[in-house]
Amino acid sequence: MQVAHYALLILSTMVLVGGIIGFKKAKSKASLIAGVASSVALDLCFAVGFVNMQAALISGLVVITLLDLVFIMRLIKTKKFMPAGMILIMCLVTQGVILSNLSFITGNSH
Repeated sequence: MQVAHYALLILSTMVLVGGIIGFKKAKSKASLIAGVASSVALDLCFAVGFVNMQAALISGLVVITLLDLVFIMRLIKTKKFMPAGMILIMCLVTQGVILSNLSFITGNSH
């Protein structure tokens, strides 16, 4: 369970760094704002995990699913792997970790 919990924090950091890099390289305020907002949302999910792990992981999945959609659209639009493809892969890996831990928590292992 701790792996999934801390995966939220790691993804949060990566999304924040991506937003900062997007701002520095392309002067994109939208990247910075989206990176900070997404990072804060993931950090809140992480914080909830100290009280209710299941709620934290489910809310984290919701935030990450929204990020998936954004990065899929960016990848299709730009047809460039970096940065959208890389962050999309990080989101998908984090989702896999969370889902495997959620099935452990709820006892729904197959």
